Amino acid sequence: MPKSLLNPQGDFQPVGLGRRLAAVFYDFLLCTALLIVTTGVYKVVQMAVIGQERMRALTEAGALDGDPLLSTLLLFVLFGFFAKFWTHGGQTLGMQVWGVRVQNADGSAISLWQALLRFVVGIASWLCFGLGFLWILWDKRKRGWHDIYSETELVRVPKRGSSK
Repeated sequence: MPKSLLNPQGDFQPVGLGRRLAAVFYDFLLCTALLIVTTGVYKVVQMAVIGQERMRALTEAGALDGDPLLSTLLLFVLFGFFAKFWTHGGQTLGMQVWGVRVQNADGSAISLWQALLRFVVGIASWLCFGLGFLWILWDKRKRGWHDIYSETELVRVPKRGSSK
C-alpha cells in the first residue's frame, strides 16, 4: 500500500518540549471528556444488561470497582482516538491548535502499527516520570522515546493560509 503524503509538504523544524506539552494538555482535556462519555455509555449498557437493582447491589458491595472490562474499553477508546488522528492527517485536535504534526521522515502519514508503537511507548514514557518526553531535551533531532521507537517525527507546520 503506497504511503500518503501529508499536506502541506516541506522541510519543517522539529517540535520542542514546550509546544509538545501544550498540545498534550489540549488533548488531555479532550480525552478526559471522551473517557467520561464512554464510561457513561458503558454504565448505561451495563445497567440495561444486569438491571438497576443488581447494579446497585454490586456497586454498594464494591464489586464494580476496578472493572477490567471498562479499563480495557477505555484503553481501546484512547488508542482509537490517537490512531485515527495520527494516521489520517497526522494531527490530533491539540496538535492542530499548536501547529504540530506527526509524520514519517519523508512527510508521509504514519501507519497503524507506528501509531500503536507511539501510543504504547508514550504511556511507558509517562510512567517513567516523563523521562521519555524529557529525552527531547538531549536528542539532537528533538525526539522522545515514542518518536525514536516508532520511527516517526513531530514537526511544526505552518497554519493554513500562511506561508512558511
